[in-house]
Amino acid sequence: MNPASKLMRVLVVDDDEVTAAVLEHSLIEFGYDVTVAHNGREAFQLIRSGEIRMVVSDWCMPEMSGLELCRRIRERSGGAYVYIIMLTSNSRTQDVVEGLNAGADDYITKPFQPEELQVRLRVGERVLSLESRDLTIFALAKLAESRDPDTGAHLERIREYCRIMAQELVRTGETGEDLDGDFVHMMYLTSPLHDIGKVGIPDQILLKPGALTDDETEIMRRHTVIGGETLDALVAAHPEARFLLLARDIAWTHHERYDGSGYPRGLAGRAIPLCGRIAALADVYDALTSKRVYKDAMSHEAAREVICEGRGSHFDPRVVDAFLRRDQDFHRLQRALADPPTPVAALS
Repeated sequence: MNPASKLMRVLVVDDDEVTAAVLEHSLIEFGYDVTVAHNGREAFQLIRSGEIRMVVSDWCMPEMSGLELCRRIRERSGGAYVYIIMLTSNSRTQDVVEGLNAGADDYITKPFQPEELQVRLRVGERVLSLESRDLTIFALAKLAESRDPDTGAHLERIREYCRIMAQELVRTGETGEDLDGDFVHMMYLTSPLHDIGKVGIPDQILLKPGALTDDETEIMRRHTVIGGETLDALVAAHPEARFLLLARDIAWTHHERYDGSGYPRGLAGRAIPLCGRIAALADVYDALTSKRVYKDAMSHEAAREVICEGRGSHFDPRVVDAFLRRDQDFHRLQRALADPPTPVAALS
């Protein structure tokens, strides 16, 4: 659960060596991995490698101008989106319009302030993160659904339960962490990926209709490690997709217990990321109140009692308190999103 190790790569394109060097130095100071090209043609070849997601380009250059470079990039039919910032002394309105029409995402006039460029690059990171986020969450959630027949309504309920508790914790501020509406939204988006590691569990264990043996239980518990390592690899490959940090932590830690008796790492207390502490309660509540082939669904009241008994041992007391203040919202959602009854024919 370390921060992403791979830096966002930015391509600087400028035929003036002094300007290119100043840009390179500034961007390295801001924490970017920088590649430099001295004309549009060289830059376009680098972009075709697929490793460049952000470009800061001069307008006037030999061989291929920045404007033509923009057009060539936007003409590419495939590949990930490339965010382009044009850097030029052309400040007339018609020049700005021409640059944006050619495909530039942003525009900075010379002489520029490094701090302004940093802010505009951060905007580009957010744009790229949104693209990666939506595509990745959809793909991974569908992958989970394809392996586990129980995941459909379960995923819907889990994200709603996580949203409710995150909202409550943001409202009260009692966790002592700097939370806001973005945290609530990201919990809603990423919590359905908590069991993504189940794609690596053998069918005879994942789909077993009865209780698991001790050996099978140990194999099933590996889904936290498989999911965490899978998302960790995505974090390293796509550092701009910061939502993956939250998804990764949820996958790793949603079976940890507040007293340290959980798995896979035996983390305790605040060593467990808050997102994992929230997902842990949501997952248990849903497991208790859902019917399975090998068990009946527990009532909301009985599940509420189990969660109260786990306050301070299984669950973070603050998360339990948030649940208790909103437990009727849980109950309404549980009934609204309940799994349909299993047809009799399917049981024969």
